[in-house]
Amino acid sequence: MKELDGKCHSAGQAPDAIVLEDVSFGYDPAQPILHGISLSIPQGQWVSLVGESGSGKSTLAKLLNALLPKSAGEITVCGERLSEDTILNIRRKIGMVFQNPDNQFVGETVEEDILFGLEGLCLSREEMDRRLRLYAGKLGITGLLAKHPGELSGGQKQRVAIVSILAMEPGVVIFDEASSMLDEESRNGLLDILRDMHAEDYTILMITHDADEIMASERVLALCGGGLAGDMTPAELFSSPGLLEACRLHAPYAWELSRELEARGITIGVPASEKELIETLWPFNSSK
Repeated sequence: MKELDGKCHSAGQAPDAIVLEDVSFGYDPAQPILHGISLSIPQGQWVSLVGESGSGKSTLAKLLNALLPKSAGEITVCGERLSEDTILNIRRKIGMVFQNPDNQFVGETVEEDILFGLEGLCLSREEMDRRLRLYAGKLGITGLLAKHPGELSGGQKQRVAIVSILAMEPGVVIFDEASSMLDEESRNGLLDILRDMHAEDYTILMITHDADEIMASERVLALCGGGLAGDMTPAELFSSPGLLEACRLHAPYAWELSRELEARGITIGVPASEKELIETLWPFNSSK
């Protein structure tokens, strides 16, 4: 997807992409929305952030680039501590893809929209054109560059929104319920993009309720009651009925079926997707 530009790397070992130390936030200090959040996310990790509606997921994401001011604690992004002096630099290191891609469009054409974000980085025209062609080609939207955003399907709009962010070459990309307005085909396409990004060492923080997206990630952070209620693998989350209920989540179909099969003496492990489940079960059918 990209050649890493070193924004989250140092001469020695790469710093963690995100570090939160006892972070709290609340409009009213007596009733904090988030309290005492401490965690670290290594560079290149794909993390799902889950929790019931109102648990503070989007609030936490907005704290990372000071769209909301933290009430207490320390936040570090790509080795740089968030402060009044570092806000602008840190915002260049974090890209956000929102639930409704229409909210991110500002240009009359797709090309203008992508270039708008790059102009804010004070890049040369040659560099902006290079990034435009590179990322548009990688996400398959080159043929859409001359179109008005209103002409695009939901999946195409989301791809354009992602290209607009990736062209700025951030170290961390946050997806805030980015698939919730997509149809199944477009949602699967987004998952493919995420897998490609993960393979190329992007740090991904995905706010989601989608079981398949959670299952595809490496790690899950669960918010509940304003605090961090769980830090685990997807498999551990889907094996925790109490936490699933607290987060208003359901295990993916492939997971539930594999558990039912195991209860009947057929052990197939935990498939990462329905496609993998089918491939795993097919030999049982052909052996009869």
